[in-house]
Amino acid sequence: MVRLRNPRWSRYSSAAIVALLLAAWAVLPRAGVAAAEEEPFARPRALKVCDDPNNLPFSNDKGEGFENRIAQMMARSLDLPLEVFHYPQRTNIVRNTIRYKLPNEPEYRCDLLTGVPSDFTAVATTQPYFRSTYVLVYAKGRKIEAPSAEQFLSLDKSVLSGLRIGVYERTPAVAWLQKHDLLKQAVPYRLLNADPNHYPGKIIDDDLVNGKIDVALVWGPIGGYFSKRIATPELVVVPLKSEPGVRMDFGVAMGVRQGENAWRTLVQQALDQSRNDISQLLREYGIPLVDDKGEPIH
Repeated sequence: MVRLRNPRWSRYSSAAIVALLLAAWAVLPRAGVAAAEEEPFARPRALKVCDDPNNLPFSNDKGEGFENRIAQMMARSLDLPLEVFHYPQRTNIVRNTIRYKLPNEPEYRCDLLTGVPSDFTAVATTQPYFRSTYVLVYAKGRKIEAPSAEQFLSLDKSVLSGLRIGVYERTPAVAWLQKHDLLKQAVPYRLLNADPNHYPGKIIDDDLVNGKIDVALVWGPIGGYFSKRIATPELVVVPLKSEPGVRMDFGVAMGVRQGENAWRTLVQQALDQSRNDISQLLREYGIPLVDDKGEPIH
């Protein structure tokens, strides 16, 4: 049984922070977090998960994201009921979720954060349960035909210089454009958006499909998922590799409170037991997967 709780939250949609990962998470500090002492452990009464209410393909308040479904798998593996606390992924998410409870509340709002970078030091993380990379997405048959990053960068300068490349601010995608002298072609998208109906795939669903931009440079799960569900025009997804000085691929893990090592071990066991199902699920969602060297996994 899944029980949902939805607090009052700002009209700034989490989705605009570009799908957790390399936007909301990337701008949070990763250093200077002191190691917490091991806390006494008691088996929880439920698997209490914090996720974003409007952040497909990751999660939403209807349980349609792949992180929603992975949480359901884990709850079954742990033989615990699932409770979901919705909170937008943005700055201070750790303080306001798994580290927060009111004085009269015996429990934290949640005990597990889904989809955090595997090197995120504000929480204790599991081993990565998948690794993806940033991608280029374009409409086949329009201005370009470049099924690899090398071919894209080798396009005639008269073509390349005329492309409008949509990119979210403050993500590794901006560094990639800068390295390849493409910032002049960038069409920036804000990390925060006052529209509560905004979600990270709008850059593809609306602007790329309708020709407002020629290319979208986005985090892989966003590009893969929204490209797969659009029939017309046919969209091409081109994974990008990390380069010296520009990291493009990242591992994704689950996060628990610092010091809760016994709980993290249980969470890891649940992930391990569901590993094959998780891999199949990610492919159903069109997530481009890479190995720990950034090479595509087919």
